[in-house]
Amino acid sequence: MSNTQEIELTPQVNKALAIIKRGCDELLVESEFIKKLIKSEQTGVPLKIKLGLDPTAPDIHLGHTVVLNKMRQLQDLGHEVIFLIGDFTAMIGDPSGRNVTRPPLTAEQVKENAKTYYEQASKILDPKRTTIRYNSEWCDELGTRGLIQLASRYTVARMIERDDFTKRFKSNTPISVHEFLYPLLQGYDSVVLKADLELGGTDQKFNLLVGRELQKEYGLEPQCVLTMPLLVGLDGVEKMSKSKNNYIGIDESPDDMFGKIMSISDELMWRYYELLSFRSDEEIATFKQDVQAGRNPRDIKVLLAREIIARFHSEQAAQQAQENFEARFRDGAIPDEMPEFSFDQGLSVLKLLRETGLCASGSEASRQVEQGGVRVDSEKVSDKNLVLDSGTYVIQVGKRKFARVTLK
Repeated sequence: MSNTQEIELTPQVNKALAIIKRGCDELLVESEFIKKLIKSEQTGVPLKIKLGLDPTAPDIHLGHTVVLNKMRQLQDLGHEVIFLIGDFTAMIGDPSGRNVTRPPLTAEQVKENAKTYYEQASKILDPKRTTIRYNSEWCDELGTRGLIQLASRYTVARMIERDDFTKRFKSNTPISVHEFLYPLLQGYDSVVLKADLELGGTDQKFNLLVGRELQKEYGLEPQCVLTMPLLVGLDGVEKMSKSKNNYIGIDESPDDMFGKIMSISDELMWRYYELLSFRSDEEIATFKQDVQAGRNPRDIKVLLAREIIARFHSEQAAQQAQENFEARFRDGAIPDEMPEFSFDQGLSVLKLLRETGLCASGSEASRQVEQGGVRVDSEKVSDKNLVLDSGTYVIQVGKRKFARVTLK
């Protein structure tokens, strides 16, 4: 930042920079982006902010909203948001973070998934200030000649620097040639759109930087890159993903959303506050102080659940979801007194069922899960491999067996 400190920043630019950087992982290159902000303020011309999402599944979950929330903040700062649906690149399959070739989607699958994407994203972005584009607009027209010319602007050596490609190459795991096309075409999107800033998760960093390099190749001012952390899913281990079944969809019912949010560990709750809440840093810091002073973390988690449900449904729906959740405890489903256990690490549900005596054996524990007889904090457990992170949970088997478990 030494070279940026010489630039005199107006209060407006300082404020914008603070908003943009909150919760982000990296802003590359910050000094260049500051210059873009200053130029935008002086000329009144908004920056072009690009976010590309492949419609690989029809529903958007809270993990997607981490970056969408940041886009909304940039909208509110007066910049032009381009919501790019990667209907063409989705048929290639993004290899990011994968150790195997990802199967591409058919045109029919992509079209079907894309139908609901923008409608759901509009619950976060302001539709009146959002430009929606599909990269098939220019990728279809590129043709074989254009694709070869595009490929000539990037080297295999640079492509192999990508972490997941490197690991697969060293382990002799197949890498298909078409996978090299994905980052090239995503980068070409930035060339066509003349993006000033592109957003994505940390797993997209390589692709975003390819766009920056290709813009230079085409004689354009290179875009800056803002990466956002990946939201950990309900299991507390893997990133939120439909394929991992550890997600909270933004179109889920208020009751389901409330129960899922209440199921996350007390420790993970703070990460959700940082990445999902619109509350100020000061207010969240006060919550942490309250918990350290003895306030039940469950009360803070309820506030988070209500905030998120109100955003995607309504305040009334959030209130009703809380009442429904608490009613399940009041109506005798959860007794006040029950055996309590404490363990020093996160454990699987099956092991906890055995260790607490709720099930006599591993086979009985497995059978109870399969039959839908196991609940954690009133939520039915369907995954026998579920591992609970640190926190306090009420585990229930059938209608009468309960145990309160604390995992440190």
